[in-house]
Amino acid sequence: MNYIFEVLPSLLNGALVTLQVFVLVLVLSIPLGIVISFLMQVHFKLLHWLINIYIWIMRGTPLLLQLIFIYYVLPSIGVRLDRLPAAIIAFTLNYAAYFAEIFRGGILSIPAGQYEAAKVLKFTPFQTIRFIILPQVVKVVLPSVFNEVMTLVKDTSLVYALGVSDLILASRTAANRDASLAPMFIAGAIYLVLIGLVTIVSKQVEKRYSYYK
Repeated sequence: MNYIFEVLPSLLNGALVTLQVFVLVLVLSIPLGIVISFLMQVHFKLLHWLINIYIWIMRGTPLLLQLIFIYYVLPSIGVRLDRLPAAIIAFTLNYAAYFAEIFRGGILSIPAGQYEAAKVLKFTPFQTIRFIILPQVVKVVLPSVFNEVMTLVKDTSLVYALGVSDLILASRTAANRDASLAPMFIAGAIYLVLIGLVTIVSKQVEKRYSYYK
């Protein structure tokens, strides 16, 4: 028990970095994904082609490879980023692609009559999206969005590959130093707590939108 209290501060410091990555990626990737999903509805072939290529690359290659590319390959063409910004950019671009596909599916599920009704009411395109389309889309996509959010919690462990001092790096450092697996189990418990918190939030948010049923 004493050993747990000895290693816990360093693990909690690592958990704070993990939480920082999680929050920043979430705050950046969801709005970006929403914007991309609506851009996909614009009738402009070149834009569609560019977005489809972007989504294909992001979803078709491992996130770890994207992290390595941004941090280790881009410097060869003069683009140098610190470890944490590189990780956040890679995660944001990756998850925005997934969120874009999720929101695109939600947008396509909205009947065309909703748009026609908005025109009759003389809503602007922005008002149509803000007051009619987006609330319904959010209700439809919530389960899929929160599944991705839970995956993001676990995927944050990949920043360890860039040497970011996250929870995994802190636990592995302690485990190697003390020849003990206890830090790894503690790290696993912290991840479970984070997943539990996301689950609680997801239930509350879904309950809030239940009036659309």
